[in-house]
Amino acid sequence: MTASEALNLYKSRDISEKLFGSDKTFLGNRSFRVASSQAAEAKIFIQFIALIIRARIYTLLRKRKAEMPGKPNYLSVPSALKELEKIELIRQPNGNYKLDHAVTAIQKVILGAFGLDEKWIKAQARQIGKDIQNAAMPEEQKDDDEDAENEEY
Repeated sequence: MTASEALNLYKSRDISEKLFGSDKTFLGNRSFRVASSQAAEAKIFIQFIALIIRARIYTLLRKRKAEMPGKPNYLSVPSALKELEKIELIRQPNGNYKLDHAVTAIQKVILGAFGLDEKWIKAQARQIGKDIQNAAMPEEQKDDDEDAENEEY
């Protein structure tokens, strides 16, 4: 391990410790006001899992930033998450769901850091739209569809 790698590891560890040590993280935990120690342990566990996910996001974004010329400021964890939150589905008058806007160039760079692309986003959007439509289908219609499938002729 080089001195530079050791310093980077130390800095990322320090950031993680500060985030985990503080109960005012990006999760919105203001305090551990809970009724039992079991609930406090559950909160700490969720915070720990979220921190692992955040560390992975941080690592992938840092690698992508190192590959790019210049230092884009949108490759920080908060900026990247804020940018990706702009990807949303809207319901059309015919009941179908589609992406509200096209995936931007910045979003493509961020998605690329995670090994994803615009095609993947569009496929996920289509699948989520189908899932929402199926979940919104009235129960009676679902029952009728199941009865029709189960009928023997």
